[in-house]
Amino acid sequence: MVWLIGAGILLSIGLLVDWLYTRIGIDDVDPNENARNVSVSERVYIESHMHNIRQNHDNTGGF
Repeated sequence: MVWLIGAGILLSIGLLVDWLYTRIGIDDVDPNENARNVSVSERVYIESHMHNIRQNHDNTGGF
């Protein structure tokens, strides 16, 4: 029952953010523009994390 309430809260937050984006007029979110604003340390951290996730998935077949 608690997970159902949590899922409802997350869904509500997502709908609220989507509504705010459309109300403000942010229709085009460009991933390339966002990538230009990421620091080198953040990029290295994310790439390392993604590499480790892929390795864990390949070695264990899942979680």
